Amino acid sequence: MTMIGTEGRVIMQDSRSDVYKSAGVDITAGYDAVERMKPYVKATFTKGVLGGIGGFGGLFELPVSEYKRPVLVAGTDGVGTKLKLAFLLDKHDTVGIDCVAMCVNDVICCGAKPLFFLDYIAVGKNVPARVAEIVKGISDGCIQAGAALIGGETAEMPGFYPEDEYDLAGYCTGVVEYDKILDKSDLAAGDVLIGLPSSGVHSNGFSLVRKVLGINKDVVSTYSAELGATIGETLLAPTVIYVKPVLAALEKVKIKAISHITGGGFYENIPRMLGDSFAAVCEKASYSVPPIFPFIQQAGDISERDMYNTFNMGVGMVCAVSKIDADAALAAFKGQGVDAFVLGYVKSGSGVELL
Repeated sequence: MTMIGTEGRVIMQDSRSDVYKSAGVDITAGYDAVERMKPYVKATFTKGVLGGIGGFGGLFELPVSEYKRPVLVAGTDGVGTKLKLAFLLDKHDTVGIDCVAMCVNDVICCGAKPLFFLDYIAVGKNVPARVAEIVKGISDGCIQAGAALIGGETAEMPGFYPEDEYDLAGYCTGVVEYDKILDKSDLAAGDVLIGLPSSGVHSNGFSLVRKVLGINKDVVSTYSAELGATIGETLLAPTVIYVKPVLAALEKVKIKAISHITGGGFYENIPRMLGDSFAAVCEKASYSVPPIFPFIQQAGDISERDMYNTFNMGVGMVCAVSKIDADAALAAFKGQGVDAFVLGYVKSGSGVELL
């Protein structure tokens, strides 16, 4: 969102520049966008938020009394070329969820509770209604994650971006007790890998998706019986935010390590939770791969290895637990409405083995 001065409406009334507008930057449109997004931003506020939209920085009071040794955990990411589908469909109210998800899902891998979020929206032309739609999605994502949206920036950059396009990125800060950081130090051979299902492609691999499917307006509006929806609707489905289910599970069972399955798929992300001494054995038959993935694989004649090395293949997050805790972990996730499953197990070695 655009930061405006503390004078608020006074600035909106008095600040204008015809010469700047002639160069392609309409600052009054920025003020309009801020007014439109205010209710969405306010809906995310938690007890730590100090002040409101309008200053030069977002203020958040760290709940130090709730922690013996609080550690801040930060994450930043964007939505990537999935935005191209939003442009084609002229649907902008869900990509903000993707932006939040990419950040908070990383932070929760350390066991940290997200505290606050900031966004960065860069546009070719500031269309206030469209910016407000984007921020609505960001607000929805923050509410799902329990994080406050405390600030951000909307940058109008004519000549850098086409008028009908934009980029979207974000930043999140979370907190975790020092002795509860998930640092994979307790991992052991025989530990069980719990898979949490994805909603589809999430926000990774879209450069390949767009290439193999030949994405354009006609393609995204095409209904597929195989998918049970249009191609565009299926691909634009927002990324699952796993924060609240994981936090709830952490209250009931010891989770040793977590991996967020993003770009690079199984082969890149799962080893990040295992370290140098352990390998993951993943059983493909342990869950049903969403139809969008074989749809993409067939269209592009993509090898199985490349599919699992690019996409999440229906597994958005993987958690490692002791074998004796596996049933309790599954129950904890299912109690949060997540249809978790045993994906495989940990063994001595390195890398990922698919069975």
